[in-house]
Amino acid sequence: MHAASDAPRQPLAILLGWLLLVGLVAMTGVLTPPGAWYADLDKPPLTPPDWVFPLAWTTLYLMMAVAAWRVTLRVPAAERITVLWPFVAQLAANGLWSILFFGLHWIVVALADLLLLWGLILLTISRFARVSSLAAWLLVPYLAWVSFAGYLNAGIGWLNG
Repeated sequence: MHAASDAPRQPLAILLGWLLLVGLVAMTGVLTPPGAWYADLDKPPLTPPDWVFPLAWTTLYLMMAVAAWRVTLRVPAAERITVLWPFVAQLAANGLWSILFFGLHWIVVALADLLLLWGLILLTISRFARVSSLAAWLLVPYLAWVSFAGYLNAGIGWLNG
């Protein structure tokens, strides 16, 4: 797959780097908590209890970091930017959603961001699959959760005008 000289020399440091980057994105959710505004919204059927969200997101963020780490270790250095840019872009869209939805209360704009996020996750899975099928599969639950989040976001928009 790649020459020994292409293999990163510090795999643990790379894992910690991805955990840090993904953790920074996760912090946007901490810095923009749902609060009373969200509690007062009408929500669609199947909305899970509030305790599910941090548990699901923590698990997904860990899986995302591990997927990016696996790809970083396996992809030739010359191809890293091409393979990894959609992952970084989807992280940005992910963090932006919390700001748009919880911070600014822009439900429809947040939904548009979520659609962009969904497409970027698909592109990331496609790119990762060429390098590591495990890395690609680690992102499938994330895609499913973001799909469900799209339903919730759209439902909240619909029910609350």
